Amino acid sequence: MLNIKRIYDEPSDDDGIRILVDRLWPRGMSKEKAKMNFWFKDIAPSNELRKSFHESAIDFNGFKTKYLEELSEYYRTHDSLTKKDSDSVNSIAKILRLLKTGNKNVTLLYGLKDEINNNAAVLKEFILHK
Repeated sequence: MLNIKRIYDEPSDDDGIRILVDRLWPRGMSKEKAKMNFWFKDIAPSNELRKSFHESAIDFNGFKTKYLEELSEYYRTHDSLTKKDSDSVNSIAKILRLLKTGNKNVTLLYGLKDEINNNAAVLKEFILHK
């Protein structure tokens, strides 16, 4: 199962594999307290898009549309799990592989206070349609 959760919420065993999907490290959060398995900055919204959304230059619907475009481009242009160089490996494909093994849940972690309108919710939607 693919879940989303604020990184500031208490970790639980039900989280399974915890993946931070923000470009910036969450303020005031230690690595020990985060208890995350991976940090996939490469599938976070671009700095330009993130700033536009946080500065209210675009609303959530505009953010979602542009972020889905970024994710589509990322997924199209990155090799899947065939390359040996882990920096070149498609993080979305990694998440899909983790979900297919079915051994554990996968939880996408984000820092925003808004539990509905955030990048992890958009990313979850994108992944579930793959």
